[in-house]
Amino acid sequence: MGQISVEPEDVVQRLRDGMARGVLSFPLTSLRDDGSLDLESYRAYLTGQLATAPGAVFPACGTGEFFSLDEDEYRAVVRATVEIADGRFPVVAGVGYGWAQSVRFARIAEEAGADALLVLPHYLVGAPQAGLVEQLRRIAAGTGLPLIAYQRGQVTFTAESLRRIAEIPSVIGLKDGHSDLDRLQRLTLAAPEGFLFFNGAATAEIQARAYATVGVPAYSSAVHAFAPEIANAFFTALQEGDDAGVTKLLRDFYVPLVELRDRVPGYAVSLVKAAARLRGLPVGPVRAPLTDPGPGDLADLEKVLDDGLNLVGAVRRPA
Repeated sequence: MGQISVEPEDVVQRLRDGMARGVLSFPLTSLRDDGSLDLESYRAYLTGQLATAPGAVFPACGTGEFFSLDEDEYRAVVRATVEIADGRFPVVAGVGYGWAQSVRFARIAEEAGADALLVLPHYLVGAPQAGLVEQLRRIAAGTGLPLIAYQRGQVTFTAESLRRIAEIPSVIGLKDGHSDLDRLQRLTLAAPEGFLFFNGAATAEIQARAYATVGVPAYSSAVHAFAPEIANAFFTALQEGDDAGVTKLLRDFYVPLVELRDRVPGYAVSLVKAAARLRGLPVGPVRAPLTDPGPGDLADLEKVLDDGLNLVGAVRRPA
């Protein structure tokens, strides 16, 4: 099958409109206790997530355990997301590993109907700037979908490299997970007009105000995956300039959540999944090498979650 071409300008505008309207949703991937994909549960879970009106949906990315999905599972997840989104929200699927494998996933996402791709950091090795640029060029050459680069871990772009990747017609934006605001400001100043930037820090709300000061107000929300009521309340407070409301949510919910998240490697995903299960959402366990939280951390998570829901007038399991 040939490449499916999507006009980058159309996707940029849809994403820009969505970013102004709501948080960026990174749904969890539902698994059974034996580790197999539970597509029926995923569809039920995602339907509930999209009912809360996010700005865009990013399936099979970091929170969705892209790194543990095979190609058939990936195809099923992206296809289900496109069907349920039904054109109401931009669908940006994750791709990753080396460029050759990224292109394989990209073509699956094309066939499934995704609008764009988030290029997750490549696997294992560090690389020079020329290699990071070439990686994106090769992925762009293998897909008709627009690309958003993701700098995190071993991937960090200089201002000059940012200019070079922005010259690739299908590269429409950059998601930042380093939280180096000095470097990020240099990147935003080096980018052409209309280039998109996203705050991709872990628990991005913690740094949302700081990112906005360097021109990056849009952010991904892992909290939306299990408590969209809290995520949307924070987004609204931030948009409306309600500093007291933002501060209260940060102090009484987000900071305790981050302190719990930082206890164990991988909790940025497995703690989110555990919180979703506490709410009765059909997401199942994580896959190895991640591990589900133990009883002590689960008890602490339960308290943090209840405190956050109480702040926004929500309950853990609505009737």
